[in-house]
Amino acid sequence: MLRVTRRAMERAVLGVSLCDQTKNVEIRKTTRVTEKLSELKWQWAGHISRGTNGRWAPKKLKKVARNKRPMLANY
Repeated sequence: MLRVTRRAMERAVLGVSLCDQTKNVEIRKTTRVTEKLSELKWQWAGHISRGTNGRWAPKKLKKVARNKRPMLANY
């Protein structure tokens, strides 16, 4: 649903209607929204990782995932 809405907004910005039958790939190339979203995502990750005041988010970003599932206690 969100993709449909985003694509509709991109079409509105470009002034392209569905009747024009412009491919989504061409719309994405013109607006470069996905590139900007990726850039903002990495900027936010860097911002969070620089935090050092004991918040849990930087600790979770730096934590290494284990290869195994946690052991369950025998009850």
